[in-house]
Amino acid sequence: MENTTAASIEKKLNELRDENGVVTLGRVLTLVILAQAGHSEMAVEAANYASHEHPCRIIVHVAHPGSEETRLDAQLRMGGDAGASEVILLHGYGELAEPTETLVSALLLPDAPIVAWWPHDFPQNPSASSIGRIAHRRITDSSRADEPFESLAQLSRQYTPGDTDLAWTRITNWRVQLAAVLDQVGPVTVREIVLEGVAVAPSMVLLGVWLSTRLGAPATIVGDPARRALDRVALITDDGAVELDRPGRSVAVLTQPGQPEQQIAMPVRDLNACLAEELRRLDADEVYGEVITRGLGSARITTRSAEEPGTAVTLGKAMEVADDTGESAEVVGESTEAPDGGTA
Repeated sequence: MENTTAASIEKKLNELRDENGVVTLGRVLTLVILAQAGHSEMAVEAANYASHEHPCRIIVHVAHPGSEETRLDAQLRMGGDAGASEVILLHGYGELAEPTETLVSALLLPDAPIVAWWPHDFPQNPSASSIGRIAHRRITDSSRADEPFESLAQLSRQYTPGDTDLAWTRITNWRVQLAAVLDQVGPVTVREIVLEGVAVAPSMVLLGVWLSTRLGAPATIVGDPARRALDRVALITDDGAVELDRPGRSVAVLTQPGQPEQQIAMPVRDLNACLAEELRRLDADEVYGEVITRGLGSARITTRSAEEPGTAVTLGKAMEVADDTGESAEVVGESTEAPDGGTA
């Protein structure tokens, strides 16, 4: 549908339902995806996958150059290509390149929760944006932003209950396994925490902050080009190191003092699985809120490169650099996570 309107799109949807017998009963939410031109299909694929678990209407706004003539093109997908959902792709040009509540309001499911997702870069304050204000949940992805570390600092400053970050979702398996290990070994004093991966990235920072604040120990995050994604966490105790090491993409090895090695299934999580997890809850993630706000500002975190072990910077200093200059600290560098976003 070229040069159309929201009203015309809704009318066409009703016609397609009448023709094909498709109904909106059972749709549990509206997922609004705010994408950039050239990046929308990956987001739609992940949303289709998640829709089998969470039937929904998916509205994708694709921003095209604002310098072009103002118009709205649309594409409707229903049936097999849309998973368990209805997909409405809105291509906005000119003044419609900026997604607004007015643009999508006629297409929202009545009385259904709204989830907003920015697959790449996101507004300065997601909760204050036009779409963010009407959303019950707001999903960002600092790992995929142009400036990952600066974006993480930005999310910390602007956090509002209902916000979440897929960089946090990717470390769910790591948090579950490490918590289980600590429950198993009983009361223990952790002196130091070491995290290693290919580069210091938002997921590693969030995991380091969570561990440091929970265990009351300093954490060191090491970026090593010889490694892949986040692949090792060591908790240094008086009795030795408790290590969770994942040399590949599916199995981790747990090593504990005085215990035989254990193999644990812990596959790298792709974008599909992370989005599906986030759609399971519509309430605020209080643990993430504590980590991204109080934890990120107070945790004792140091980052360094394995290639230059003598050069280290505290997380607080690195965030000051990002805040003052708009650039990540040199030791943090660019995120080199896997293309599927799998860091955890």
